[in-house]
Amino acid sequence: MPDEIGPKLRRLREARRLTLRQLADQVGCTGAHLSQIENGHASPSIATLKRIAAALGVNIVDFFTDDDSEEPVVTRVDSRREVSLGNWNARIQQLVRSTRGKMMQPFYTVVAPGGGSHEPYSHAGEEFGIVLKGTLTITVGERTYRVGPGESFYYSSRIPHQWVNQGDQDVEVVWVVSPPTW
Repeated sequence: MPDEIGPKLRRLREARRLTLRQLADQVGCTGAHLSQIENGHASPSIATLKRIAAALGVNIVDFFTDDDSEEPVVTRVDSRREVSLGNWNARIQQLVRSTRGKMMQPFYTVVAPGGGSHEPYSHAGEEFGIVLKGTLTITVGERTYRVGPGESFYYSSRIPHQWVNQGDQDVEVVWVVSPPTW
């Protein structure tokens, strides 16, 4: 849930004994913007959240999860963790409870019409996905692809990429990021 980002950001920042200004300098934004995020008055873009996570030495998903001591073999639908950002208009659920010690990070994603990342971003690793329903438009570098039901995609996450649902129905995707960097 997006409301979880602010308090978790504050705890992570304070645990590292960083002021808002110190973290803002590392992230490339203002202390006021970080304060708005911490207090739930602003939702960070994916690019900003990635820079914040990198500066704090964590993955994006760490803003949405609690520390679990034991990872279950099976993750039930009702125990999936939401890791969605409000401005994406997409419901993103992590398909494993924790990514600690794992080589990949799987998600079940439902993108509403008009939803998407809305800006290119990049990170270490690779991404794979299969569209279950609807058509997802993905831009990787300078090329744009329309991926329909039953079709899959695979690309280097180091290349700036973005995704959007340009259709009039939800798009459902099983998405895997390796290594877990999201």
